[in-house]
Amino acid sequence: ATAAIYKLRRRKMLSLRTAVRGARPLAVASRAALATGPASGGAVSDELLDKLKNLSTQALVDGLWVMGWPPAHIEGARPLGGGQKCAGRAITLRFVPQRPDIQADKPAGGESPEYEAFELCGPREVLVMASVGPWESVGGDIKFLRLKQRDVGGLVTDGSVRDTDTLLDYGFPCWSYSTTPRQGPAVMQPWEAQGVITCGGVTVRPGDAIIGDQDGVVVVPAKVAEKVYSIAHGREVIEEIIKAELIKNPGPPGKFYPFMSGKIKPDSPLGHLLASKGITPANSNQFLGSADW
Repeated sequence: ATAAIYKLRRRKMLSLRTAVRGARPLAVASRAALATGPASGGAVSDELLDKLKNLSTQALVDGLWVMGWPPAHIEGARPLGGGQKCAGRAITLRFVPQRPDIQADKPAGGESPEYEAFELCGPREVLVMASVGPWESVGGDIKFLRLKQRDVGGLVTDGSVRDTDTLLDYGFPCWSYSTTPRQGPAVMQPWEAQGVITCGGVTVRPGDAIIGDQDGVVVVPAKVAEKVYSIAHGREVIEEIIKAELIKNPGPPGKFYPFMSGKIKPDSPLGHLLASKGITPANSNQFLGSADW
């Protein structure tokens, strides 16, 4: 019986090796068998997106920081024009360095991963494109005409874009490392849509909230977006009170600022100022002992 089992296992192993060496590449044959987590980390409602859009990226960064989450600012992504603002769910696209076999194996034409990503975009989505380098072009006027037609909520990349004047005319918000006249396909190829990517040093999962303003772009993980909003909104309310007080009674800001969310002492000068405005540990999570994260 032992010998028979051994022979059966041997035949299965030889059959598997033959199949793997056969018609389709190893990566395709084994992909379904490899363990991986879910691409998306949760859902962000339209209502929450609207609330997040009203906050500064600075407040959102601070909210994630006090929660102990990793940096969320996409480094190098600068607004292409003035007065830009976006808030949308991430549609992700990952580029990989050019290789002849990569170019040959990538789906061609309208089935290319980048065009799959484009068709998922709309007013409530922001396309996040992970380049292989800051000066490599992720696209220009002809490709991104489709994003204009889709009324995309925004475009963010740690690479560069081409045809700047035309992109500004298209009207959708855009953040990139820079602009460039260079073409991208000679250097990189779009490889995967809607996977987990790294853009500007930050992990982005499909469905994360992408918030952009003139200071840059912040990724708010979908799983904690509601809590981040609560912290960041509380901070902005307090900062407005501090600013109004300093305008009314000019002096060094150090009496009230900076402060850390969840660490304000009720008996401090800032604590007394906030109490005079009706903000106390009973109704705010910004005080020592009232943090709810």
